Amino acid sequence: MLELGKKAADQGDDLVKEVTDQTFMADVIEESTRVPVIVDFWAPWCGPCKTLGPELEKQVRAAKGAVKMAKVNVDQNQMIASQLRVQSIPAVFAFANGQPVDGFVGAVTPAEIKDFVARLAKDAGGGGLDEALEQAEEMLTSGAAADAAQIFAAVLGEDAENARALGGMVRAMLAVGDVDRARQALDMASPEMATDPAIQAARSALELAEQTQEAGEVAELRAKLEAAPDDHQARYDLSLALLSKDQKEDAVEALLELFRRDREWNDGAAKEQLLKIFESLGPKDPLTQKGRRRLSSMIFM
Repeated sequence: MLELGKKAADQGDDLVKEVTDQTFMADVIEESTRVPVIVDFWAPWCGPCKTLGPELEKQVRAAKGAVKMAKVNVDQNQMIASQLRVQSIPAVFAFANGQPVDGFVGAVTPAEIKDFVARLAKDAGGGGLDEALEQAEEMLTSGAAADAAQIFAAVLGEDAENARALGGMVRAMLAVGDVDRARQALDMASPEMATDPAIQAARSALELAEQTQEAGEVAELRAKLEAAPDDHQARYDLSLALLSKDQKEDAVEALLELFRRDREWNDGAAKEQLLKIFESLGPKDPLTQKGRRRLSSMIFM
């Protein structure tokens, strides 16, 4: 574990530090006024420490700066361990605003470690649930869907009626291809939550995912359209195939072209599908804004 800490330091990684009696005040007490700091008391001879420490580091790094971690070797830094009355290891303390706010002693499961870090992450900087949700959304956008799902779940643990958290959970599950669990999660929405934009967006995303589960091949459908440009079903199927490959912009282009060619085809299926995509992306997404403008200009031509 000491080697891991040195490696992180050599790489300029500020999320996980080896801390001593002399640096504890600066690296933990003072730093915790800016961001929560998790302190891991360990020793080279401690078997459970060798499992807990790396898992804790993993979750701290996954939080992407919402929390930090300090590693204290109790054999070499007995003063701090004594002051905090550490009697057995592994022992983990969480500091915020200069004070210990949470912790545990002994080996715990990876799931418990994730929950522990998630609880601290959602309160990073005192921002509460809203800040936690912002962090989760950023993770989801950057591709860290599993990590985002953990935070959405933690928020739901604090507020079971939080529509934004539930909607985010559904979208995170869809991002990793778990359509069945996403459907089950969406079924948890209460009648009061059902009309919330976050739930409506999640429902649209789920419907799109279900539609694309048996989508055709993009290359074959493009070839089919080249041979018969007025084959509206092929163009619609192409949009589904593109969505299945996460090529949303190309899918929107295909649907806009279908709408331009025949807006009434299949009871207005192109417009309906476009609106579903825009709702799943949300009103602030650049593709939504651009697509809505183009659709409106076609409608009112």
